[in-house]
Amino acid sequence: MEGALAISGAGINIRGMSKSFVESLQAYARLAVHVGVNLQKGQRLMVRAPIEAAPLVREITACAYDAGAPLVSVLYHDDQLSLARFQHAPKDSFETFPEWQADALLACAKRGDVFITVSGTDPDLLGSQNPDDVAAAMRSGQKHMAPFMAYPMSDRVAWCVISMPIPAWAAKVFPRLSAEESQLKLWDRIFTTCRVDQADPVQAWKEHIVNLQLRSRYLNERRFQTLHYRGPGTDLRLGLPAGHIWKSAESVSTSGITFVPNMPTEEVFTLGDRNRADGVVKSSKPLNYGGTLIDDFSVTFSGGKAVQVTAKKGEATLRKLIETDEGSARIGEIALVPHSSPISKSGLLFYNTLFDENASCHLALGKAYRFTLEGGKEMDDVTFANAGGNNSLVHVDFMIGSPEMDIDGLDEHDRPEPIMRHGEWTVVN
Repeated sequence: MEGALAISGAGINIRGMSKSFVESLQAYARLAVHVGVNLQKGQRLMVRAPIEAAPLVREITACAYDAGAPLVSVLYHDDQLSLARFQHAPKDSFETFPEWQADALLACAKRGDVFITVSGTDPDLLGSQNPDDVAAAMRSGQKHMAPFMAYPMSDRVAWCVISMPIPAWAAKVFPRLSAEESQLKLWDRIFTTCRVDQADPVQAWKEHIVNLQLRSRYLNERRFQTLHYRGPGTDLRLGLPAGHIWKSAESVSTSGITFVPNMPTEEVFTLGDRNRADGVVKSSKPLNYGGTLIDDFSVTFSGGKAVQVTAKKGEATLRKLIETDEGSARIGEIALVPHSSPISKSGLLFYNTLFDENASCHLALGKAYRFTLEGGKEMDDVTFANAGGNNSLVHVDFMIGSPEMDIDGLDEHDRPEPIMRHGEWTVVN
């Protein structure tokens, strides 16, 4: 990347950007609008972002208006305000939530707006705070946001999550570099993994989507009943419910518009049977959950439920996570990612789930995506659960893949077929 980038404690300074950086930022914004949410003329856009992301949000906003959006609304958040709450707020106040935010987002979803979320937070923000307070605040937020979250979790609206390197996150990824150098370096990695550096980023994404769809189509044709994972510290069997659907990069909203929920994305994913998870699985990367880092952890399942967890760091937070509700201790998502993915090849630990989950096979505790089950979008909670789908306030991905991971698909007669060996696909290569 050419030129210098002016940086302050609040992040990038638009006036100090080089021409090449501005062009990359604009291309990134176009991808989010035209490929991510695939904004249609006449649709409103809601953007949620850290306050440091203002220059990127401005580019997204301009692009959205050029595409025909009648209105772009923005909800900013600030890590330091979140931290101040846990440091200074009354100890009995953490169940309190700004209901107007949940109401506003739900109103946008009901109207058919599209949603872009810019992800960027300090991985260590709340690491020294009382885990009971953090869990209470997160539980309250999840409860109030549940009616809105039902829309993206069922693809009833188009949505996309992208990232930008706030200073604290960049410093965590590149601790030996200066503030300016670390942000430049992380921006460069984001642009590369999101294919912004390609001659035609939109066309590059179209080709990438086709490649992922080849694998999801194969798995849908095979209709495996169970997946068997084996690797260091891992021996786990996960059931797949009847009617499960393997999905990849592209989704379709209920209004028939295709969109890409995650940028970057390297995964092929479906839901697990909430009652069929047995064995132990060990994490391969740290999990950043609500500003607390959970590292070097294992989860033991029996009859679909997590019955034991251990962690060298953040164990109390992990326990609080699986105690959120009845479904938070069960598997909602199963995702397959080759170890040779571009994000894995970078050799970086991003301390950001959007990136780290696309470097590694992963699972999600909690809520399953309704669109990964035949007829799931139309099911009520009871019907969905009876079909094997998991309901919860949470959906938290954690990484388990490695170069030593082997995965077999088992048919109705328990006959195995290799899907992955040494962390790489054995099918549709």
